[in-house]
Amino acid sequence: MGNRDTRVRGIAARAGGWSARHRWAAVGIWVLFVVLAMGLGSAAGTVELKDSDQLSGETGRAAAIAEEAGIDEPAGETVLVQGKDAGVKATSTEFRAAVDAVMKAVEGTGKVTNVTSPYDTDTISKDGRSALVQFDMRGEAETAGERVEPVLKAVEGVQKDHGSVLIEEIGGASMNKTFDDAFGNDFKQAEYSAVPVALGILLVAFGALVAALVPVLLAITAIVATMGLMMLVSHIQPMDDTSSSVMLLVGLAVGVDYCLFYLRREREERAAGRDPETALRIAAATSGRAIIVSGVTVCVAMAGMLFTGIATFKAMGLASLMVVAVAMVGSVTVLPAVLSLLGTRVEKGRIPFLHPDKRRKSNGGSGNGTSGNGRSGDNGSRFWTSVLRVVLAKPAISLVVAAGALLAIAAPALGMKTQNLTLDQEFGDSLPIVATYERVNEAFPGGSDPAEVVVKASDINSAEVKSAIADFREQAVSSGASRGPVEVTVHDSQNVAFVYVPLVGGSNLDKAEKSLEIIRDEVRPATFGKVDGVEAPVTGQVAGSKDFNDQLVSAVAPVFAFVVVFAFLLMLLSFRSLTIAITSIVLNLLSVGAAYGILVAVFQHGWGASLVGAEGVGAIITWLPLFLFVILFGLSMDYHVFVVSRIREARMRGLTTRDAIQHGVVTTAGVITSAAVIMVAVFAIFGTLSMQSMKQMGVGLAAAVLIDATIIRGVLLPAVMALLGERNWYFPKWLNRLPDLSHDESPEAAASPPPPAVEGERVRV
Repeated sequence: MGNRDTRVRGIAARAGGWSARHRWAAVGIWVLFVVLAMGLGSAAGTVELKDSDQLSGETGRAAAIAEEAGIDEPAGETVLVQGKDAGVKATSTEFRAAVDAVMKAVEGTGKVTNVTSPYDTDTISKDGRSALVQFDMRGEAETAGERVEPVLKAVEGVQKDHGSVLIEEIGGASMNKTFDDAFGNDFKQAEYSAVPVALGILLVAFGALVAALVPVLLAITAIVATMGLMMLVSHIQPMDDTSSSVMLLVGLAVGVDYCLFYLRREREERAAGRDPETALRIAAATSGRAIIVSGVTVCVAMAGMLFTGIATFKAMGLASLMVVAVAMVGSVTVLPAVLSLLGTRVEKGRIPFLHPDKRRKSNGGSGNGTSGNGRSGDNGSRFWTSVLRVVLAKPAISLVVAAGALLAIAAPALGMKTQNLTLDQEFGDSLPIVATYERVNEAFPGGSDPAEVVVKASDINSAEVKSAIADFREQAVSSGASRGPVEVTVHDSQNVAFVYVPLVGGSNLDKAEKSLEIIRDEVRPATFGKVDGVEAPVTGQVAGSKDFNDQLVSAVAPVFAFVVVFAFLLMLLSFRSLTIAITSIVLNLLSVGAAYGILVAVFQHGWGASLVGAEGVGAIITWLPLFLFVILFGLSMDYHVFVVSRIREARMRGLTTRDAIQHGVVTTAGVITSAAVIMVAVFAIFGTLSMQSMKQMGVGLAAAVLIDATIIRGVLLPAVMALLGERNWYFPKWLNRLPDLSHDESPEAAASPPPPAVEGERVRV
């Protein structure tokens, strides 16, 4: 079973012991760290991701060409003028008057430039009912959304004076404003809801205000410190808003969970009759060690995102990794100091009928959390005791039924389709601009999101290049990839030209990607490919979606291998069991697969989508599957490590494997249920937001955590371990050379202070 030397009790135990003895110093160091991290980060500022950093493939090269040439392409805007009746066409007097009024109104704002008339650019639909007034926003494209509101109001004013036509604005700036407003409002809603929800659940779990506040406050301080660290790290790896959102989500989940595990163990030992000092020492040696194993495993999983080569994923990975590391360090250092300072005052603010003492009395319990033989006496786990009785009586049947159910749930994932969601898929009918987007695409297929060919040549005005551009414009339409108009903007001094090609297919990405293929594989080689020294990468929303998807697909294998291999090694070294390492990986993969199946069923096929306020959009957003794999694989290890640690601890005290399983699952059931409810509730908040991508993320995470904390930990894990028996602890002799990260700690060993460590002794985690 491993090393039984209890003199060197591990980093977690030593850190907890030092903090408990130097309480004010530990709290002061933590506060200083948080203040310094935020202060230095604010002073350094944040470096935001640029387009050339975020994009890959041809889209990245196109952005790099524009950046190298110093061309800040303005944000283009379009005003759709459309006759409400079939008789009102672009040739009618009232229609022309509306177009003139739009041009005058937008120019009058002083916010726009290059205003063009549809009668000059021939941007009139085939049926003659629709026309496009086009212009550019002044200033940088990235911030155009902050300046577009006066233009939008000017266009609204024109609409009031011209009732026979429909006048609506759409474009890069207006869509960014819509997206930012929706995302900002959504995220504020999630942010304002998440903390109160977590606090409310903790109040129910602990039945005392102080005990509930401690995990929330520690999680918040970890998030604040990480925000400062992110600003500093952004000078090496630029960050974006998405990475901040993910950091907050992960930070709140793991920060609260780690404190919850620690605090519940300390409480349990006090309820069993230990004095506060001994209870804290046991919690440090057991739950503290499990927190480190779990935290390191989660960090390794998050590090997997660095292997995608995609800047957005690298930023999310670093942000998540940092917040988990900070929360882990805080849980094993400042938390013991805070608990030591509070002592029994951690029970202050008791809530009637919710405090465990009240619940135990009402259930007729004795108040002892653990009996002397190590068997559970926790009356609060009657449900899981009943479940386990069935599972352990018929482990083979339980395994087949539970695994079969999860495989059936995972089955739809085999047909998963991923793509970047278009505006109408992302927001549905909740925003007026979506209807505008659809009307523009119907009248001018691909006009709202044209492909953009960035042409770079040694002499952009040479006869060869001009001829190639002309041929490209003609063949783009004749090939069937575009219905035009194909527009060209030339930057003479930089020898760069931008060619805008509306793609047939419009907002239907499947059809639009086929048009993109024709442009890239047929039209471009037949035109620009014949001119030496000319680069012509194709970018735009459709191209960006395809390139992003292609790069993610190529990143799946290395990310998958990295996360699985390192998680396997950590479990192997931490539990000194080949069997546990293998079963841990298999069970976590099954949990992730089930989450994928639910995502595909709900959001791709629309089965039961209305139950979560969603709709089947026919695809899963491109970044989500890999993101979910990494996040879920990391978070799933939280529960797994804590349950298996408790089982192993009981086994080390001499219980049979079967009794150890019963003890480990039942005694951790309450804390894991509380932790899971918090995670599910926080993630579910994101499932209520208006953006489909946020809904998909929230539902996927919530479903996976729920499955993991119930079917996986309550049925499959005990069933598998019961079937394996003593083979659970199989560790080949030839693996003994590997580092030993186990501690083989027990409450009895931790109850009395260990002698000082001998110089040169190895410290185990």
